[in-house]
Amino acid sequence: MYRREVRPKKSLGQHFLVDEAVARRIADTVDAAPEMPVLEVGPGTGALTEHLLVKGRDLHVVELDRESIAYLKEHFPMLRGERLIEGDFLRMDLAALFGGKPFVLTGNYPYNISSQIFFKMLDYRDIIPCCTGMIQREVAQRLCSGPGNRDYGILSVLLQAWYDTEYLFTVEESAFNPPPKVKSAVVRFTRNSVTDLGCNERLFRRVVKTTFNQRRKMMRGSIRPLLAQLDNENSMVNGQWSMVNGPDHSAFLSLPVLTKRPEQLSVQDFVDLTNAVERECCAE
Repeated sequence: MYRREVRPKKSLGQHFLVDEAVARRIADTVDAAPEMPVLEVGPGTGALTEHLLVKGRDLHVVELDRESIAYLKEHFPMLRGERLIEGDFLRMDLAALFGGKPFVLTGNYPYNISSQIFFKMLDYRDIIPCCTGMIQREVAQRLCSGPGNRDYGILSVLLQAWYDTEYLFTVEESAFNPPPKVKSAVVRFTRNSVTDLGCNERLFRRVVKTTFNQRRKMMRGSIRPLLAQLDNENSMVNGQWSMVNGPDHSAFLSLPVLTKRPEQLSVQDFVDLTNAVERECCAE
């Protein structure tokens, strides 16, 4: 049978999985959330898709690469129609899939957009109770690291606020064509019981990102300019404070928590800090 060739494209971060045993193991990770529909991101030539289809789940795949789409249509006719979504996952309205029902997200995720995929997942966390798949090992270690670990960072905190994270297993470079220059890893994220962080979520994200962007500093050094920014924003909204002569935050900046570095703080510590920052900058 003629098999259409698909060239892995560096611009799309494509490394096609060719190891059948690894593909089967990744497909089996979705069994942690049985019976739910499954959305696979970036199926490529269908190495993972093949093992997902045999599970009999309601499977949809989303692919951006035209060559891969043509290949999937030729070799996986059962995906034709609405089950094969031709487009960019990052631009999709995920709430429109599966009639708005919760689903499992999985895939051999392109290295160059894996973090963006998880940020999008967070936006749709109420309908994605489980996410599995393969990413660069360095990223996997970061997402699954806890406080006190040098790999712990922005997405670690934001993700772990809503999901339990698991590093499942490592995948060698030889499992791909072309082989990447780094090892990969398979992870699983399972929605936790949190429904409300107990703080302003937008400010929470801002506090986390601001402090980790200067992770070598004590928290005091990165929080100080954030307080000034918030003062100025409040001033522009209600005219209470001038942009030149803002309030004195010296007492707040002497808090013991601000002598720590961001990687030392747990998710709850960041929630508490967010609430403290809001009280400080919104005090009348």
